[in-house]
Amino acid sequence: MTLRPGAAVVDGPTSFAIIRGRHLDVAVLGGLQVSERGDLANWMRPERGVGSVGGAADIARGARRVYVAMEHTTRDGGLRIVRRCTYPLTAVEAVHAIFTDVAVIRVTAGGLVLEEAAPGWSVDAVQAITEPRLTVSPAFREMTV
Repeated sequence: MTLRPGAAVVDGPTSFAIIRGRHLDVAVLGGLQVSERGDLANWMRPERGVGSVGGAADIARGARRVYVAMEHTTRDGGLRIVRRCTYPLTAVEAVHAIFTDVAVIRVTAGGLVLEEAAPGWSVDAVQAITEPRLTVSPAFREMTV
């Protein structure tokens, strides 16, 4: 691995001091579920009975902006973008945007806003696999891949 100019490497205690001190502008986290209010569940799937407790709660609360990257649905077609999370929460109203294999969705006080859809995906097709109602952005466009 080669570090580029501007890169930094820090130890665990320093990284948590950065996070807990709210010095982190943006964080990208994986997600299992995101609610229409921006609640994040990403540490435990109850059906497995075991979670992966880590620093995600600190990051989700400490970063100024939180983006979630995840597949839009589960392997069996279950919904991940939901009205209300059914999995244990990592953070409440922390997510600012959701990036999936199908869409880019902004979380606002007024609800979820569909910004982009993957090539071949219509607004109706994205809505069909998203539980909360989506508002389509006036700047809506197809993702550039």
